[in-house]
Amino acid sequence: MRFENVCIEAIGHHLPENIVKSDDLERRLGPLYDRFKLSVGRLELMSGIRERRFWDKGVFPSAVASKAGEDALARTPMDRNEIGCLICGSVSRDFLEPATASVVHNSLKLRPDSIFYDVSNACLGVLNGMIQVANMIECGQIRAGLIVSGENGGPLVDHTIETLLADPNPTRNKIKSAFASFTIGSAAVAVLLAHKDLATTGHRLIGGAYQSATQFNHLCQGNQDSGMGGDAAPLMETDSETLMQEGCELARQTWDVMKHNLNWGNDDVDRVFCHQVGHLHRKLLYETLQLNLDKDFSTLEFLGNTGSAALPVTLALGDEQGVILPGQKVGLLGIGSGLSCVMLGAEW
Repeated sequence: MRFENVCIEAIGHHLPENIVKSDDLERRLGPLYDRFKLSVGRLELMSGIRERRFWDKGVFPSAVASKAGEDALARTPMDRNEIGCLICGSVSRDFLEPATASVVHNSLKLRPDSIFYDVSNACLGVLNGMIQVANMIECGQIRAGLIVSGENGGPLVDHTIETLLADPNPTRNKIKSAFASFTIGSAAVAVLLAHKDLATTGHRLIGGAYQSATQFNHLCQGNQDSGMGGDAAPLMETDSETLMQEGCELARQTWDVMKHNLNWGNDDVDRVFCHQVGHLHRKLLYETLQLNLDKDFSTLEFLGNTGSAALPVTLALGDEQGVILPGQKVGLLGIGSGLSCVMLGAEW
């Protein structure tokens, strides 16, 4: 996977104002904590996540994805009429059909011949969308494309707590399988890719690698497909420990392929942005890849796991804070349930 003509022109984002601390969730789970003698503070201790953010009730994924899209467009002099494709890559959707991307397309007032559709692949939707848009730019089909995500984790967390509290036969194993759901937060992001002749930043997307291990698709699964807007009641069961181990092994395989594809070595990479899950996953990932943890930029402590928005939002915040210098090589390391892994390399 190599790209010769693609640049990351802008990354917009939009974050919720409602901050929910990990001990706020534990207070809601008080009856179960008391029953099983669980210590308060274990959620932050085990995940490294002290807080996450949720949208107000009734806020739809398309609305916040549109705001992120406008933020991206405000960061570039490029005209929105240059955008030939819009992809919505979030797990959260307004409804089953039509595509949530149709609402965002209308909100952003993109031109009628700009194609739009949704991509669903757990936490990798935005990265998958970036590959598709990059391929279209390389083929000369479009000059620019926008990938958006509006992740709404609040309904999942709320419904998980309500279900556990209403269970007449709760067990430690049921609480354990729901643990990953309590790491979830909300965020919106938009990534604008453009042909190098149109781009103004010079941040080149140069290629990457993709690998899968679908024999582990059962390790993290949600309930019936109902979207995550409106009155959705999603649930998710996760074997967190096995998912972490197998995910990091898949990441090792993908990292080796990516380094070969891009002719990179570990020492060549200046900055790394990975999917935000928890501090144990982060530590194991960098140990597995034999990467210096100092090259990482983390947002999990205050955003939690925001699904497909997690990695690009982290990249956006890192860029805003000036942690990436011109000319540096940047690794984008995405891992999603399924299992699948997408890694992309950029030169800033």
